[in-house]
Amino acid sequence: ARAEDDASRARAEDGLRAALTPPRLGLFRQFAAAPAGVKSVVDLRADLARLVRRHPDWAAMENEVLGLLASWFDIGLLELRRMTWEAPAALLEKLIRYEAVHAIRSWDDLKNRLDSDRRCYAYFHPRMPDEPLIFVEVALVKGMADDVQALLDEAAPAADPRQADAAIFYSISNCQRGLAGVGFGEFLIKRVVDDLKRDFPRLDLFATLSPLPGFRAFAEPLLTEEDRAELARPEWIAEAAPVERLRPRLMGLAARYLLEAGPEGRARDRVAHFHLTNGARIERINFLADRSAHGLAQSYGVMVNYRYKLDDIAANHEAYRGEGRIGATGAVRALFKG
Repeated sequence: ARAEDDASRARAEDGLRAALTPPRLGLFRQFAAAPAGVKSVVDLRADLARLVRRHPDWAAMENEVLGLLASWFDIGLLELRRMTWEAPAALLEKLIRYEAVHAIRSWDDLKNRLDSDRRCYAYFHPRMPDEPLIFVEVALVKGMADDVQALLDEAAPAADPRQADAAIFYSISNCQRGLAGVGFGEFLIKRVVDDLKRDFPRLDLFATLSPLPGFRAFAEPLLTEEDRAELARPEWIAEAAPVERLRPRLMGLAARYLLEAGPEGRARDRVAHFHLTNGARIERINFLADRSAHGLAQSYGVMVNYRYKLDDIAANHEAYRGEGRIGATGAVRALFKG
């Protein structure tokens, strides 16, 4: 009798699940069998996410498609590939197109980022073998990097990666807008760390050199009129007096921006939130670390090192997600207090 009850309950659950599943999901699932079907559904979700603001009644369909994509793009189904200069030109062109942090200006620029002291890894789906989903660029160097222009310098000679003791993640780019909300960035970093440790046993420091995209909008209202006028002059970064005067002000505001939780109890900055969620801590704030026009426009050139100490990742993750505690070094906290 119990077996019959269990079977009856299972049939009822199957019937309820079928009744609650929108018919259109069956159509979307059939797309997966077509040669470019999975990519078509990814692109459809990108369109829905863009249009749902004007058509709020489409939100349910967008969420349904997102749920379907989350099951299709389970991390266990993805392939991690190292990208090299020998990759097909069409695939390398996509790296140039999808780079979202530091624009790739030329083929020489890309070649430099794929040199012997650099690594680039990307995730792929078996039904989208020619479309990267997300990729990360890594520099193999000595010590914690504090200058992104130095990392991107095409004229600098390649160093011996076997002598490096640090892996610096300086760019992470999501490639498919339709997969926003399907999180695999955290898995990418962990997989890459494992690969690098295997290939380069000397590495003992894993950190990022990351942008601070929301900092300027946060800091500008808190600056004096004199500060804002100085910062509006492109020449200020090359002049000793304004650099030394603005340094403590901007560093203190950057520490405040990073360490004060936002209204939802999480880091204000989306990049900080990503790395803190993954178990990193705020290791160092770097003044004028990105002197490009874009870097100055979004954060007055300030960048951040988030460090992944392998033994502390789980505890840092739990402290941040469970208790809202933002992990940071004493030096970073001293900037805030100062």
